[in-house]
Amino acid sequence: MQDKLQELTEKLYNEGLSKGKEEGERLLEQARKEAAAIVAKAKDDAAAITAKAEKDAGDLRSKAESDIRMASTQALQATRKDIENLLTGKLADASTLEDPAFLKEIIKSVAQKFDAQQAQDLSLVLPEKLRSELEPWVAGELRKTLAHEVQASFSKKVAGGFSIGPASGGWFVNLTEETFKALLAEYLRPVTRKLLFGE
Repeated sequence: MQDKLQELTEKLYNEGLSKGKEEGERLLEQARKEAAAIVAKAKDDAAAITAKAEKDAGDLRSKAESDIRMASTQALQATRKDIENLLTGKLADASTLEDPAFLKEIIKSVAQKFDAQQAQDLSLVLPEKLRSELEPWVAGELRKTLAHEVQASFSKKVAGGFSIGPASGGWFVNLTEETFKALLAEYLRPVTRKLLFGE
């Protein structure tokens, strides 16, 4: 009987041990599967986070490059405009209408055209600061050149240049320093731009 009891105990023990091993292996396999799923999900999450970070970094870099290009273009355009304005201003100032010799030549040419076409006396307004240089010239050489009278007046409002027209009034040709500079600057801008920048 003792043998039967021992046999039965061993059988129960072996069956329990066998079932325990199977259960343990099953649990271990399940744990391995769950661990593999967790690792796979973690890898997927990490890949998604990395992809989003790379996309955000790319977007930021692209925006920064675009902003830098735009700022660079605007700065270049502003600098080019400043250079153009500076040079145009200098060129316009270089041909100032405050030089008496230069003024005499222009006035003489314009007055001769008026004299030939209008056949009437002329009125001339000149800068007050050039009175001493221009008054004797108008009274002498210019009157001798023209067939008609020239009435010259001097004004402090005229910084440089002159206004000329029929003495009877009606209309005048105004070639003051301001109008001359504006006219010259408008002509010089396209030429200067082409010379400087090839546009």
